[in-house]
Amino acid sequence: MGHDHGHSHSHSANKKTLTISLVIISAYMVIEVIGGLLTNSLALLADAGHMLSDAASLFIALMAFKFSSRVADYSKTYGYKRFEILAAVINGATLILISGYIIYEAIERFQNPTEIASGGMLIIAFIGLMVNALVAWIMMRGSDVKDNLNMRGAYLHVISDMLGSVGAIVAALLIMFFGWAWADPLASVIVSLLVLRSGYLVTKSSVHILMEGTPENVEIEKVTEKILNTEGINGIHDLHIWTITSGLNALTCHAIVDEKMTIGESETMLRKIEHDLEHLNIQHVTIQLETADHLHDNSVLCVAKAEPAAHHHHH
Repeated sequence: MGHDHGHSHSHSANKKTLTISLVIISAYMVIEVIGGLLTNSLALLADAGHMLSDAASLFIALMAFKFSSRVADYSKTYGYKRFEILAAVINGATLILISGYIIYEAIERFQNPTEIASGGMLIIAFIGLMVNALVAWIMMRGSDVKDNLNMRGAYLHVISDMLGSVGAIVAALLIMFFGWAWADPLASVIVSLLVLRSGYLVTKSSVHILMEGTPENVEIEKVTEKILNTEGINGIHDLHIWTITSGLNALTCHAIVDEKMTIGESETMLRKIEHDLEHLNIQHVTIQLETADHLHDNSVLCVAKAEPAAHHHHH
């Protein structure tokens, strides 16, 4: 599987960038929580919730880089690559809970507006905006936000967090100049909906991966067509395509070939298939070759029947 086109440099650059960003964001999140409690601003707390989601996604991205580089062993033959996906599910679920709680609080606030120290709120929100801009700049400069799913997720979090700070700034100004206390819960609801959306999307795609769903960037029709059009392949069945972790999709299937094909020929053919499938976003291919005598259900997908193992004498 040596398809690592010099990724080790960007790997360490990504790790370094993530670590710096994580430290800055976590420190500021704490300030924002304290500020939100002192100024009584729900919008600041919502933004801190958003920053927590940033910190979480940065932490997951960092852990994923750390863990997924750990080698496979006898108890985890795929290594620890799935760790990233598990962590993402937890991250997504936490975001959904946080945003739900803040929306619930905001509804309460709309009914009973509270006194808000808008000056302090404005200062903290403004510093928050600057902090996010700084982190976004560090990420753009020092890491691979285009190609690495992990880094891109973390980067988008930070960008949407900037909107949260803008919301809190606008709310603070409205309260200062017009005394509109409802601007604070309104801003917090808007920010929470952003958090809710990212939480939902993260959870949805992670659960899809844990359910061994077909990767979103793979078109089964194109893949089967590509394999079937390879010279020497007469048919395929028992096809499975799934994601191990972001950027690593696997495929297994049985392929029917001519019984006169030599091992050398079959190897050349399999290399070609591997090469072709890499362009269709499949990085790990396992194909079992069989002759036409191997009678089998001829549907492409596996019709797995859990029957007694007695009549499987062809293995």
